[in-house]
Amino acid sequence: MQRWNAKCVYGSEYKSKRSTTLLIIRTLLPNSAAFRKKSKLSCNRRLTMAGNSASFFTLYGYDMLLGLIAAFYVLAVPYTKVEESFNVQAMHDVLIHRYHLEKYDHFEFPGVVPRTFIGAFFVSILASPIVAAMSLVHLPKIYSLYVVRLVLGCITLFTLRFFRKQIRKRFGRQVEAFFVILTASQFHMLFYCTRPLPNVFAFCLVNLTYGFWFNENFHAALRCLIFSTIIFRCDILLLLAPFGLQLLLTNSISLWKAMISCLRTALCCIGLTIMVDSVMWRRLLWPEFEVFWFNSVLNRSSEWGTHSFHWYFTSALPRSLLASYPLFILGALLDRRIIFYILPVLSFVLLYSKLPHKELRFIISSIPIFNLSAAVAASRLYNNRRKSVWNILYIGMLGLILGSQHVEP
Repeated sequence: MQRWNAKCVYGSEYKSKRSTTLLIIRTLLPNSAAFRKKSKLSCNRRLTMAGNSASFFTLYGYDMLLGLIAAFYVLAVPYTKVEESFNVQAMHDVLIHRYHLEKYDHFEFPGVVPRTFIGAFFVSILASPIVAAMSLVHLPKIYSLYVVRLVLGCITLFTLRFFRKQIRKRFGRQVEAFFVILTASQFHMLFYCTRPLPNVFAFCLVNLTYGFWFNENFHAALRCLIFSTIIFRCDILLLLAPFGLQLLLTNSISLWKAMISCLRTALCCIGLTIMVDSVMWRRLLWPEFEVFWFNSVLNRSSEWGTHSFHWYFTSALPRSLLASYPLFILGALLDRRIIFYILPVLSFVLLYSKLPHKELRFIISSIPIFNLSAAVAASRLYNNRRKSVWNILYIGMLGLILGSQHVEP
């Protein structure tokens, strides 16, 4: 009896262990409800993480990519050319000498034509906390040049981000991605975006113009162009004229309301620049009007060299756009919406071509629109890459983009 009882106890323990083991196996089996629930939760978690990663890259990844390239150019080429000397020295004086105007450099070296201090003030205000912290740890002043250039690059890329977000809304995420890829593969725009030129300050406002234009906020777009024309670069008038004319012809704005809005903005901008720059130069002054008189009326800018009418189309744009140059033409043929956006910008380059003195920086504001057209073409080629003829074009596009990395600027 004792042996039987012992056997019985052993058997009951065995059965208990066996049932526990079976329960564990059932729990772990793929066809179990618990496993399916657990795997579903795990799959959802992975999808959520992947979605968050994609969302993070869409929100910040593109900016980080373009920002790192621009920062590399700052570190590789920190010093500036003579065209940038006024704004570089102005930012130095604002940060170092502050309100001691008698120490400012422009009184001794005024340059050929006077320039506005408004852009230098804006960048210096944003850079001042970093420069102040650097002075506390006694870093060399040369690092202040890196700081102001990086701050200017952040401003430029922020305005480009605003435009890029409108591209995403109107043309989709894929076109936005190709826009970033093409921009990153080019040299000049990311190189110039940190250089303190009047053209770059104007470029920031033109990027805002494009963003408001795509968002159908036409009056804000016009105000940005007027601000840019009156304060930073009078030649943006060559973009403002065809842009405003197209808005009128397409009934996007009414003539009377546009005139009132533009007149108010112009008067405010003229008052601002006269008020600020008259104090800084110690004489009654509208700097950009003197620049306009010197370059356009007297045509003195030709003393710094001239180029043929077609130079922008046969030299400047091919070197700057690289793979985007043939693609932007293809984009205009593939998507009729692009023609509406290209025409004012193309007119801007054509009108500028009539001026004998030419430089790439003068038309740098046109590059984002041309890149958009190229991105539309690249997206269409990518979507149809499995078709025979399209596949050849797609391979050619990849070759152009890869080949762009080996072209000297």
